[in-house]
Amino acid sequence: MDLFAGIPVTDLSRSAAWFDKLLGEVATFDPNDTERVWTLTDHAYVYAVVAPDDAGHGRATLFVDNLDEFLEAAAGRGVEPESSETYDNGVRKTIFRDPDGNEVGIGGGPTPENS
Repeated sequence: MDLFAGIPVTDLSRSAAWFDKLLGEVATFDPNDTERVWTLTDHAYVYAVVAPDDAGHGRATLFVDNLDEFLEAAAGRGVEPESSETYDNGVRKTIFRDPDGNEVGIGGGPTPENS
């Protein structure tokens, strides 16, 4: 199975710069003039696509092995979440907003003190 999660944007260059900061050094490619694709892992991709009428309404959540490391690295690249929460089972989720207002959630498992 392959996963392609699309995020509608108004300005591809601006959005690509933001997603580069959020996701860090992952492989990218441009299949055409209106899309940028980030390869997150084998068979899992996030892509920004120019779709002005839908921009700002996208939602995607990624679950990472080490949320604290991801957040620290993203902050070092100048991207901070707008909110975070911890569920009753200790799973954590942070919410980022791209320049168009699309929601990108980054989740992670419980910390040792929350498990």
